[in-house]
Amino acid sequence: MFQTLYNYFWWDRLWLPANLTWADLEIEDGRVHAKASDLYITFPFAFVFLLLRHLFEMYVATPLAGLLNVKDKVQLKATPNPVLETFYSSSSKHPKQVDIEALSKKCSYTARQVERWFRRRRNQDRPSTLKKFREASWRFTFYLLAFIAGMSVIADKPWFYDLERVWDGYPIQTLLPSQYWYYVIELSFYWSLLFSVASDVKRKDFTEQIIHHVATLILITFSWYTNYIRAGTLVMALHDASDYLLESAKMFNYAGWKNTCNYLFIVFSVVFIISRLIIFPFWILHCTVIYPLYMYPPFFGYYFFNSMMITLQCLHIFWAYYILRMAHKFITGNVVKDERSDHDETDSTEEEEEEKVGATTGHSTKNGPLSNGHPLLNNNHRKAD
Repeated sequence: MFQTLYNYFWWDRLWLPANLTWADLEIEDGRVHAKASDLYITFPFAFVFLLLRHLFEMYVATPLAGLLNVKDKVQLKATPNPVLETFYSSSSKHPKQVDIEALSKKCSYTARQVERWFRRRRNQDRPSTLKKFREASWRFTFYLLAFIAGMSVIADKPWFYDLERVWDGYPIQTLLPSQYWYYVIELSFYWSLLFSVASDVKRKDFTEQIIHHVATLILITFSWYTNYIRAGTLVMALHDASDYLLESAKMFNYAGWKNTCNYLFIVFSVVFIISRLIIFPFWILHCTVIYPLYMYPPFFGYYFFNSMMITLQCLHIFWAYYILRMAHKFITGNVVKDERSDHDETDSTEEEEEEKVGATTGHSTKNGPLSNGHPLLNNNHRKAD
């Protein structure tokens, strides 16, 4: 049964144009073509990336945070209470009014004390500013290096300037060593993002992030299997073009460098709109949807690949909505609340108490432009890719 499923999955008619077989992609005349087995190495490489990330955050990002004076907001911890803790972990982190009244009777607390306990307990679960800064630093470093590497891989190729040449001789196209390593590194990194998603900072667009990671992994893997290498490198480089700008803006946001953060966000917004809403649909998507039809009739693989591309474009529009909404409020001078990240919850009494704590510890309870609430800054693309 397994062999039958395997044969159906790798059926030539599914993934390749008519009159072509997998045998046509074997090594011949000294030319090397992509093989599915080449990507097995990305799984151990993904764990290497996780190790590198741990070392980077410990020995590079943490000292850098100290140099930039990144400070965590001092949090008042919730008083240990077994009854409230049980309800918090098993029932709801946001109890309704009837639940608050019932819990206040069980704990001999006033309703306001119960509300404050849950507010503080929720704040305890939110990621620290230092954690966010280290995560942004790691992604910034990778996306910047990946973008530079990607441009070095494709900028000197004739099909970079003439997209019709992406399909010259397809699918019998030679795989270059630079393309191989670009694919392996990008795919390994996205596997590492998927493996670490449970421990990374959670955002309100968590579902969309998972969809993005999965769609990216499928696109990269599929484009490799069917020798869509040239189109794949274009897509990856395009996504990396704006992602490092966003991560750098986050870093300065957490550090309290308000003006630098604002300028970087403006640059990121412009690059994102141009790359994701103009170049991607009108050049790259046009290249993968229209040009292949000049050479062969559509087949399942053609529809599958472009459906993933359209999924990415839908996500681009989703995120562009947040960017444009924030940019409009920023230009008009309105105070912008973070629309994707959770804020610490306070009331007037608690703020007074936290100010006293900050005064005694020497730490400020406010963290610069974090109160700006940039809708993408207080919380990760490909990127893009």
